[in-house]
Amino acid sequence: MAVPRGMGILLRLLVAAGLAVDAWIHWRFAPDMAPGKNAPSGTIAGDDLFRAQAIAAVVAAVLVLAWASKWTYAIAFVVAASAAGAVLAYYWWDFGRIGPIPRMYDPSWYSDKTISLAGEVVAALAALAGFFTVGDRERRRSTAPTR
Repeated sequence: MAVPRGMGILLRLLVAAGLAVDAWIHWRFAPDMAPGKNAPSGTIAGDDLFRAQAIAAVVAAVLVLAWASKWTYAIAFVVAASAAGAVLAYYWWDFGRIGPIPRMYDPSWYSDKTISLAGEVVAALAALAGFFTVGDRERRRSTAPTR
């Protein structure tokens, strides 16, 4: 499938923008997720989880912007899709504590959650499209006739 050059740039920008939104929301909400006085021992603090997600999103965005390859798109997809999945799963189900992950159940819905989910979904879909098209662009460059 022939993919126009501009499409690759658009996909990279969509991935980066979606992950930037994800990072911004998670970083902003991290202080609100700090464990209370009675937090169970052996769990990762919620604020640390949110900061880790923000950092992972920024790293994945930079990787895709710097090097658009199957690997960087795959990393971006995993970061974005796992965050979107977590938002939806913890909205619908109360899993309780899962090993070192604290109880994250949040049955409320608000605008920042919608914005975060939208960014994650856009990034995941664009990363998936990039994953399946980046090889075509690389292959075309390597097989292009030289002058």
